[in-house]
Order: sequence, then C-alpha cells, then structure tokens
Amino acid sequence: MRIKKFIALFIVLSSINVAQAQDKKFKVQTIAFYNFENLFDTINNANVNDEEYTPTGTQNWTAEKYKKKLANLSRVLNEIGTSDQQKESPVIIGGSEIENRGVLEDLIKQPLLINKDYGIVHYDSPDKRGIDVALLYQKKHFKPTSSVNVPLIIYDQTDKTKRIYTRDQLLVTGLLDGEEMHFIVNHWPSRSGGEQKSSPNREAAGRLNRKIIDSLYNINPNAKIITMGDLNDGPYNKSVKIELGAKAKKEETKERGMFNPMEEMSNKGIGTLAYRDAWDLFDQMILSEPLIRKDYTSYRFWKAGVYNKPFLTQTTGQYKGYPLRNSNGQVGFSDHFPVYLYLIKEVK
Repeated sequence: MRIKKFIALFIVLSSINVAQAQDKKFKVQTIAFYNFENLFDTINNANVNDEEYTPTGTQNWTAEKYKKKLANLSRVLNEIGTSDQQKESPVIIGGSEIENRGVLEDLIKQPLLINKDYGIVHYDSPDKRGIDVALLYQKKHFKPTSSVNVPLIIYDQTDKTKRIYTRDQLLVTGLLDGEEMHFIVNHWPSRSGGEQKSSPNREAAGRLNRKIIDSLYNINPNAKIITMGDLNDGPYNKSVKIELGAKAKKEETKERGMFNPMEEMSNKGIGTLAYRDAWDLFDQMILSEPLIRKDYTSYRFWKAGVYNKPFLTQTTGQYKGYPLRNSNGQVGFSDHFPVYLYLIKEVK
C-alpha cells in the first residue's frame, strides 16, 4: 500500500517554532546526489577510455559484476533520506561518474526502482574518461520543461593551448509538484596533480556555476535553484566560498545569494569521502535564497544530511569506516557517501 506523502511533523523543524509546527501537515520531498563511482557497462567503446571496465580489463568487469553494481546502487537510491518523517525515495537524484545513458536505463529498471518510474536527463560530456553527470526524476512528481548541458572550457596551466576535457554542468528546469525548480548537476575537475595546482580548474567551475545561477536569477529573482554534485572541493574552498559565493548561515544569505547547509556539517567533521584517514565533504547541495525563506506555502528547505548507513561502510581492514567501494575483486557501492536534503511545504 502506497504511503501517503502528507506527513504530520510533530517535531521542531529547524526554521519553524513549536507553536507553528504543531498540528500542521507538511508535504516532504527528498532531493539527492550520489557519485556512482565508475558506473560502466562491460562493452569496450573505442571512443571512451573504458578498457579498465571490460571483462579483459584490470577490473575484470564481467556481466555478473555489472549486475551486482546495479543492484547495489539501486538499493542506495531506493533508501536515501528515508526516515520516520520520510518514507519515500528521492523524487530527484543527481548522479555522476556515469558512462552513458544505457547504464542509467539498466539502473532504473532494477526491481527496487522500476515501480518508481524514474525518467532520465543525460548528455554526453567530453570528459577524457567518458564519464558524465545526469538527473533522474520521478515522473509523477517532476515534469522537465527544459535542459541544457553547459560546457566548462578550461586549459592546462602550463600549456594554455591545451584544453582540459572535463564534465559539463547539467541544468534541468521543470515543475516539481507544479512549482518551477532548477537543478544543476556537477562533477567539478579532479585534484589530479595536487590540490593547489588543480584549484584554478575548480575555481573556473565555480564561476561557471555562478554564471548559470545568475542567469536564472536575472529571469526570476525568486528562482528556486539547487546546485549539487561532487565538487572535488570542500565547502570552505575558494571555488565554493568565493567563486560560487555560498554562505554557511541562512542569515548571511542575501537576495540572489546561495546557502550551503553542508558547511556546518563539514565543520563538525562529517564527510562523504576519506583519504589517508582524513574526511572531507566534496559532495554538496547548495540552495538559492528563496528556498530558505520562512513562508511554507510553497517548497522550502528543511534540512540536509549525509547518507552513511552501516551497509555502505567498510567494516574491516585498513579502510574500516570508509565508504565501501570496489576492492579485491569484490563489487561495492561507491567511494563516496550520497547526500540529500528535504524540501517541505504546508498542506491544508
């Protein structure tokens, strides 16, 4: 029996006082992002650097392993953000490290997801590894009205004639339960060559993201925008704090501004990936100012989180506590934990 989405919240919401919250009903929707970590099929595509993920490649990527990867990811996507207040799977899922549309078609047909009736927005990026970003959406809740793949044009720092081919930024506009929303899905350039040397590439990604956001604000100063993705930087880095202009506190977020709820989590030591026993929060969800206003007659931000359940975590060995990824020939989930946020609005 389908669980109704009209949920009475008898708790203190982060931006609603007790008197307001009592006896009111709120509709809750989950928005999520997940780095799928090398979601490749088994076919060797001559135009893509995918040889590692083939049956004869270094990953010995067989049909059985591919099917296990799809089953693992579908379990995560089915459960992200579920809680006492939210029983339903995310209505919007941004994803990265995706080889092609075909792997997404296989993913949404998994038994745990097929009844969710997810649609796909995907474009091929010029990334040298052949990985893209994409958006999945539940068709009964979200109706896309437009989408565009915005290229990030950057060049090698030592050879200005050599373009670095990386992921495009995906902008999808549509109606979420009748309300216009804009979603930007990102996978910013890696830290290959070192954080400092590669930082200008992510700063350029931050500027492009800000340009997209400003263009939406110019059309509608009340635009509801969520930019999400694996930024390969933390909330404290220049690409996010300066170029994108994300603020850590709601009260600091002015009109046409962007609020980053992940910064407070990062300050508390919460992360989405680990390296040399140090955690960082590269996977982020950042919101436009209209989504943090206190009028709950339309969708507003409630809270955000990192989905780091025990089944997603390595339990033994050197990497105990890390995200459970592929290792020793075994198929895991991802080297990143997914992130999510709740949007809520009052219903009569």
